[in-house]
Amino acid sequence: MVHPVRPTVVVTRPADQAGPWVDGLRAAGWPVLPLPLIEVAPAAEPAVLRAAVAGWAAVDAAMFVSPAAVAALRQAGVPAPGPAVRCWAPGAGTARALSDWGVAPAAVDQPPADAPQHDSEALWPVVAPQVRAGWRLLIVRGMSADGHGGRDWLLQRCRAAGATVRTLVAYRRQPPVWDAARQAQVRDMLGSGAVWLFSSSEAIGHLRDRVPDAPWARARALATHPRIAEAARALGFGHVATCRPTLADVVQALESMA
Repeated sequence: MVHPVRPTVVVTRPADQAGPWVDGLRAAGWPVLPLPLIEVAPAAEPAVLRAAVAGWAAVDAAMFVSPAAVAALRQAGVPAPGPAVRCWAPGAGTARALSDWGVAPAAVDQPPADAPQHDSEALWPVVAPQVRAGWRLLIVRGMSADGHGGRDWLLQRCRAAGATVRTLVAYRRQPPVWDAARQAQVRDMLGSGAVWLFSSSEAIGHLRDRVPDAPWARARALATHPRIAEAARALGFGHVATCRPTLADVVQALESMA
């Protein structure tokens, strides 16, 4: 029996987050091309980040918007929050990063494993009972090259419930730097039947800016959130599928696209 050749899966996560996805997909039998569409860089000197956190003394809870938020503080020498600080994670990847940092699992709040999506909306029912007047929340986030800090949906809910919310920009999200050869390779991949795995709408924007004349109608995308899928469709991807951001769900979706 001749098995069909599986398409290449282009993993677009930042380099320091892509490893588990690349390894997991290859173990499941998929050819993979790591192609980070977001580069992560520190947003401030380590001493500035350490001073902003101040040993977590004035924080009841800290929300880390991504694994990169955790990594930025770790690299700056910020100590992990103690058990008195609730740590909020919008997804399993961020929760794993907190665990690797030394945060006890019992101190981490995240959406249920079977939640339809892993995002702020799924996290809010889990953490809402904590929030009250005077509750002190620190949101550790990144900032894009154009100054966009991300969605404020959960921040607004917390303030409406009486919490005091501070934000800390710990890292910057930057577009990749490609030479002409890399641009040509990417353009070819977009028309080759490869499946582009997207976990960020911003990554899609970076791809558009780097290869504006790509054959979008021939390209295929698998997005891990409906908002990301909308961005891929708006760009012109010919086929867009959506799945939950877990390896098992991604593999199942890829099987249906092969």
